[in-house]
Amino acid sequence: MDNRFWRIARRPAGTDFAAALELAEENFSPLPEGAIRIRNTHLSMDAGTRMWLSDREDGYQPPLPVGGPMTGLVLGEVIESRAEGFDEGDLVRAFGQWADITTVDAVMSGAILLDPTVADRRAWFGPLGMNGWTALWGVEQTGAAKPGERVLVSAAAGATGILAVQIAKLLGCEAWGIAGGAAKCAYLTDELGIAGAVDYKSADVAAQLDAAGGFDVYFDNVGGPLLDTVLTRMNHYGRIPVCGLLADYTSGTRTAPHEFDQVLMRRLRIEGFFSPDFMHEGPALTRRLREWSERGDLVMPYDVTRGLENTLTAYAKLFTGGNIGKVIVELEP
Repeated sequence: MDNRFWRIARRPAGTDFAAALELAEENFSPLPEGAIRIRNTHLSMDAGTRMWLSDREDGYQPPLPVGGPMTGLVLGEVIESRAEGFDEGDLVRAFGQWADITTVDAVMSGAILLDPTVADRRAWFGPLGMNGWTALWGVEQTGAAKPGERVLVSAAAGATGILAVQIAKLLGCEAWGIAGGAAKCAYLTDELGIAGAVDYKSADVAAQLDAAGGFDVYFDNVGGPLLDTVLTRMNHYGRIPVCGLLADYTSGTRTAPHEFDQVLMRRLRIEGFFSPDFMHEGPALTRRLREWSERGDLVMPYDVTRGLENTLTAYAKLFTGGNIGKVIVELEP
């Protein structure tokens, strides 16, 4: 059987992914002990994977090798298994290949069995997946948000940010979001009902933030110059959970705050966090997120691109602001 997959031909420059990744074909080898094969139905597009395409050795994981397959979260059914606890037909999520069919070690890929009765399986990428876990953990644990506090979220129309603002509101906080463009800001305030939205593409971001007042928690997905603007508007003893550095991923720059002295002056706490840090809490997080979702209190819009061959079009949206909510590639059945 032939399998199509996206291969890393070279390191990408900026967002020129078409020059760096190529659609290739392979033949399957016999399945080794402990491995599973998954017929992918959906691929998750996540901005953090852009770091894996760089040659940086100081990230939270080594760079993906040139010549190897592009990797990310996948969702689908097991079609072959030599791993205990996984049977043909099981619905699973794992870190696998951007491919028609993924072959992974069940343990090393973090493969988990999923409840097939969830009405929209895409939720296992969104509110019930890593985006949901990260949003809840970042707001409640790393950010230590308390009822009545004002919480600000950057990239608030993206997959994690859009959940973080809703979760902040559900936890009794005054939720604000930063997003690019009037349409995204209107979605946040009119559809999600958060307290306010700041359009970073408009003239005076600082004045928009000043209108809100000081912030107790800043859930940062972006870094870059925006962080400086927010640092001078944090309340004393505020917390900044750092979830992502979107401003750095394609620019080749490193976030280096000019206003770093405000950490001392305002007694701020800044802490980075990644989903592997709280993977063991996944089942408990999922139970809470599922309850909110099934009540209709936590929603996720999906930006769906169909066909493996169109994956790079979907991926580019993460870095051009071309989406609201979770970007997903849906594969042909």
